[in-house]
Amino acid sequence: MLSITAKLKNGLAKTKAGLLGNLNQIISKTRRIDENTLAELEEMLILSDLGADTAEQIIAQLREKCKLEAMLEPDEIIRVLKELLIKFLSSSPQARTDFSQYKPFVISIVGVNGTGKTTTIGKLAHKFSGQGHKVMLAAADTFRAAAIDQLGEWAARSGVDMIKPQIGADPASVAFDAVNAAIARNVDILLVDTAGRLHTKVNLMAELEKINRVLGRQLTNAPHETLLVMDATTGQNGLTQAKQFARAVKVSGIVLTKLDGTAKGGIVFSIFRELGIPVKYIGLGEKLDDLEEFDAGLFVEALLQ
Repeated sequence: MLSITAKLKNGLAKTKAGLLGNLNQIISKTRRIDENTLAELEEMLILSDLGADTAEQIIAQLREKCKLEAMLEPDEIIRVLKELLIKFLSSSPQARTDFSQYKPFVISIVGVNGTGKTTTIGKLAHKFSGQGHKVMLAAADTFRAAAIDQLGEWAARSGVDMIKPQIGADPASVAFDAVNAAIARNVDILLVDTAGRLHTKVNLMAELEKINRVLGRQLTNAPHETLLVMDATTGQNGLTQAKQFARAVKVSGIVLTKLDGTAKGGIVFSIFRELGIPVKYIGLGEKLDDLEEFDAGLFVEALLQ
């Protein structure tokens, strides 16, 4: 089994190839770090999907670093960039989720259809179950038969129970029944799948709010966590979708999927800056165990190693 470091290196290969390749090209022709070099570095960061604001902030810090370390050589750029990028992502460290606070601990999973939401739920179920938790899934995306069937397949693969509704059932009612079942079966973690029909976003957001109200009436502070699933391949476009969800429900964390299939891994930095929401998990493949907790240090090292 691959280590998390090896998985990150493999999963971020496309992003790393563009970022590190361009960085080495800049370094190779640079005799000293001047404004032209900094401008090239800023453009490189933007093209790696860090976003203009994030790139500007990092370069401003690099400029100050160059002033403080007067003898900073071009071949030290990678070291300094690592430090700055890790510091950027670690400026508001997040504690690991304490599932013992509530029982059942309810996690609502939201996101646009096609982002890998249902697959992510299956992987989370597998991860939590492997940690010794009793897990249950609730299929509250009731308008797509395919979504219910797919979630059922993931439940079977993960070895966990699932509340399976009728097609077209009221999603809030499904969530209600799922909580009652979770309590009766002594479940530790309940994962609630929700619809992701962004083209009817007004109704969708109202539906999410209704589910949350129902959950909150049954259990104190439920849902106890709301994870937004984002597709890394959409890059900056995914931020617009994320902002719409964040306005409707209190998103506590991001699950960034499909990092292994994109050169836009730099979107992690834009998420942090523009949304102020921590990336909690990253998807690095299609296997059950290809979902990892996000670690800023390991992530940056994998990009610039």
